[in-house]
Amino acid sequence: MASGSIDEDTNDKGSMWDLDQKLDQPMDEEAGRIKNMYREKKFSAVLVLRLAFQSLGVVYGDLGTSPLYVFYNTFPRGIEDPEDIIGALSLIIYSLTLIPLLKYVFIVLRANDNGQGGTFALYSLLCRHAKVKTIPNQHRTDEELTTYSRHIFPEKSFAGKTKKWLEAHVYRKNALLILVLVGTCMVIGDGILTPAISDVVVIVAAVILVGLFSMQHYGTDRVGWLFAPIVLLWFLLIGGVGIFNICKYDSTVLRAFSPVYIYRYFRRGGKDGWTSLGGIMLSITGTEALFADLSHFPVLPVQIAFTIVVFPCLLLAYSGQASYLMKNQEHVKDAFYRSIPDGIYWPMFIIATAAAIVASQATISATFSIIKQALALGCFPRVRVVHTSRKFLGQIYIPDINWILMILCIAVTIGFKNQSQIGNAYGTAVVIVMLVTTLLMILIMLLVWRCHWILVLIFTVLSLVVECTYFSAVLFKIDQGGWVPLVIAAAFLLIMYVWHYGTVKRYEFEMHSRVSMAWILGLGPSLGLVRVPGIGLVYTELASGVPHIFSHFITNLPAIHSVVVFVCVKYLPVYTVPIEERFLVKRIGPKNFHMFRCVARYGYKDLHKKDDDFEKMLFDSLFLFVRLESMMEGCSDSDEYSLYGQQTERSRDFLLTENGNTISSNLEATMSSVDSIVPIKSPQQTNSGSVVRSSGQTSSQTEVDELEFLNSCRGAGVVHILGNTVVRARRESKFIKKIAIDYIYAFLRRICRENSVIFNIPHESLLNVGQIFYV
Repeated sequence: MASGSIDEDTNDKGSMWDLDQKLDQPMDEEAGRIKNMYREKKFSAVLVLRLAFQSLGVVYGDLGTSPLYVFYNTFPRGIEDPEDIIGALSLIIYSLTLIPLLKYVFIVLRANDNGQGGTFALYSLLCRHAKVKTIPNQHRTDEELTTYSRHIFPEKSFAGKTKKWLEAHVYRKNALLILVLVGTCMVIGDGILTPAISDVVVIVAAVILVGLFSMQHYGTDRVGWLFAPIVLLWFLLIGGVGIFNICKYDSTVLRAFSPVYIYRYFRRGGKDGWTSLGGIMLSITGTEALFADLSHFPVLPVQIAFTIVVFPCLLLAYSGQASYLMKNQEHVKDAFYRSIPDGIYWPMFIIATAAAIVASQATISATFSIIKQALALGCFPRVRVVHTSRKFLGQIYIPDINWILMILCIAVTIGFKNQSQIGNAYGTAVVIVMLVTTLLMILIMLLVWRCHWILVLIFTVLSLVVECTYFSAVLFKIDQGGWVPLVIAAAFLLIMYVWHYGTVKRYEFEMHSRVSMAWILGLGPSLGLVRVPGIGLVYTELASGVPHIFSHFITNLPAIHSVVVFVCVKYLPVYTVPIEERFLVKRIGPKNFHMFRCVARYGYKDLHKKDDDFEKMLFDSLFLFVRLESMMEGCSDSDEYSLYGQQTERSRDFLLTENGNTISSNLEATMSSVDSIVPIKSPQQTNSGSVVRSSGQTSSQTEVDELEFLNSCRGAGVVHILGNTVVRARRESKFIKKIAIDYIYAFLRRICRENSVIFNIPHESLLNVGQIFYV
């Protein structure tokens, strides 16, 4: 199988297209459905507002609880000059405006891959527009998918030169992948650190964390409904308290909206003012989760929630705290709680405690999303993914990751004693993710959006000036807690990169050791090969050629089934593959060999079915291929495919007449890129509009005979043949490679889900073929 899991569980089981119904569907209706199906989905105003409300509880908890600790982490040694408060507030105001509002909400969110956010979504976009994917398992027919869009650049254009530069060397592709993995791992590290930075008592925090992670299996929709009222009430309260404090203490803090106070702050503070940026930056923590959580909610509701509720309430909250500190500078350590009016202190304390824990939800959901995308791109060991909603397929739950996060969160919460050190660690993770996103966005603007270089330059300068400034500040605090997210990220990076490295090496070995077509054509009774009743499904990672596992199987047991289908399941750098375009089928060798190849293609958002549905779709595709092939001449022995049911504007509507019965078939571009089979000849149309195949009754009889043969073989039994592969490093390999392959990768292979579990194959129909790969 291709890298990643194709079998995932769901709480709400979706419906599957029936191929017989598809054959009877009128062409114009089908074409119109395909044309409009993958445009941005329109939601009613009521649904948009409902989703915006839910997004508060999932997306904005982390960003919204920053007022609890920003001023203390900015001035851990106290405030010497009241003007420093105005300068710090001015930095907070412009940080919130430039990063979350302008950069993320209005620019980065637009870079989503059909609703999917995060660094891997950006990487998938780049993989479609430039050949930077490190696993070379793509076929040219993949680019003809409805959801596969890419631009062709003139070679002399700036975008064309950038694309050529990226594709020129393998090390550049690997560097881009490592950059994406670093950003991903930092988001995970951020998720682990989020609960630890709250002011909750350690034991209470640990108990609440256990409860929080135990609720994740209910799904984002239910969790959002539960947490959204808490977060909404939190924003309204901190905004209201901010207004109260501005009016009561010192309204002159509103001077901070002038950027001149930022200049004065740095001139007066010097190096101390510069290093205090590590605390200021905590005001924008959670922004990176905003983008990664995008798969759980559409873009518009997330934008509405931020601009109407989150942004104004945060500005009021920070301004109110600054106003209080102007009169009470000695209370900077607990400025938030000190600034609460006496009458609502305890209700506010309870809401603040709940909001601080709920803040973890944003990064938990973000972690689930990016791990799912990493699975699809072969960058994470196969784990179980549960889809918690049929309506919003991006809402997922990963049990193994959930419990690992819980353990790490509790460990960090208990281990950290000093909140200032937690803040330093938190800031390091956040700023690195933002830098990674900026670098990827530069490539997106060039290759995907094809923006003018001046616009790219403006975005780059504004983003890097702010983020590099913050990054330089957190570097001073690496030894004061900032090393923690680096260690966490390094551990996850090691796991992800070693897994990806092993996956690539396995694929390369499969490619180099695949069996030639001449070997297949040489099979026969002279070799003592016996054909036994039934159908053998041979799973392989190869999208072309005969896999080594097949020759290894025949060498040890010279018998194969009457029908052999080589099945390759692979992910493409798209968010989804339409069901009617999912399977590629071709014949291998002469017809009397009854050998086929079926490639099942998925996107990283797809809701994959269990084996019953997968097997049914596979055989439906195979039978339809046989029907359509009878309209052609010749047979296939090349590496090209027949696409069944792919919808394009080049399609024609055929009526196949057999034995007086008329079967409607929308062939569309079924044979759109088939060199292996002679293309369809132009049929002669009768006055009634029906189409008669030029090959006549002989072709029809051949089709019927083979379909009957396939059905009889299917009735005799289906055996799933999987490779039980052991990967080892060669003796002459370097020490680091031996450690990575023989120990780390081998350990990950042992603990991840088995292929038989992924495909949900019954043990009675499973046949494992053992083999060793030396890479």
